[in-house]
Amino acid sequence: MRQFSKQTGRRLLIALFWVMVWQLAAIAIHNSIILAGPWETGAALWRLLPTEEFWKSIACSFAKISLGFGAAFVVGLGLGSGGYCFPILGELVEPLMALLKSIPVASFVILALIWAGSANLSVLIAFLVVLPVIYIHTVAGLESTDEKLLEMAKVFSMSPWKQIRYIYIPALVPYLRSGCGVALGMSWKSGVAAEVIGVPDHSIGEKLYMSKIYLNTGDLMAWTFVIIVISALFEKAVLRLLSGKRIEGGDYES
Repeated sequence: MRQFSKQTGRRLLIALFWVMVWQLAAIAIHNSIILAGPWETGAALWRLLPTEEFWKSIACSFAKISLGFGAAFVVGLGLGSGGYCFPILGELVEPLMALLKSIPVASFVILALIWAGSANLSVLIAFLVVLPVIYIHTVAGLESTDEKLLEMAKVFSMSPWKQIRYIYIPALVPYLRSGCGVALGMSWKSGVAAEVIGVPDHSIGEKLYMSKIYLNTGDLMAWTFVIIVISALFEKAVLRLLSGKRIEGGDYES
């Protein structure tokens, strides 16, 4: 408990330090259009909190980006597992994943805007950005499976289902956690960036774009803070879900 209190106090002091740096920078620049300080940002956030549009925008963006991430997780896990089991499939999919990993997000956004329209843009972009990350970590996790355990499973005629549950999944989960740690942040960055370009109704990206149009830096900083908080909470929830998985006969941890 004491250790927890020390860590919490340390983090608060670090956060306070950077807020002070931010405030000093705002005072030095002395132009709220170029840089809004903590007070202006807090006031903008306080003004936005009671509005229905604020929560509606958060809900719409969260739903779409989460959908894109979830779909990419399922497809990436499936393709990675299939590529591990059937090398020919892995050879076919590998160039596509390399392509998706290499193409700039801006190019994705423009093409996706033509293909899917602005309403579903963030779903598709989050999907395309996350997919290669989950695929690569799935393949790496399965390839890291202990060969001695596999030999033991063969000697004792362990069923394929039990091999998956007791050998493959424990090897895979740490890699999935690592991949999700990278992919979750990328999904929010790319998803909101797509919304700024596509400007769909009732989205965080639309609010950022409108803040830029009206030179309302306080609102811009407030929405940026909201994105950081939601992304961090979403990442924590997903990683905790992966860490908390149990298998019959015992726990495994990453």
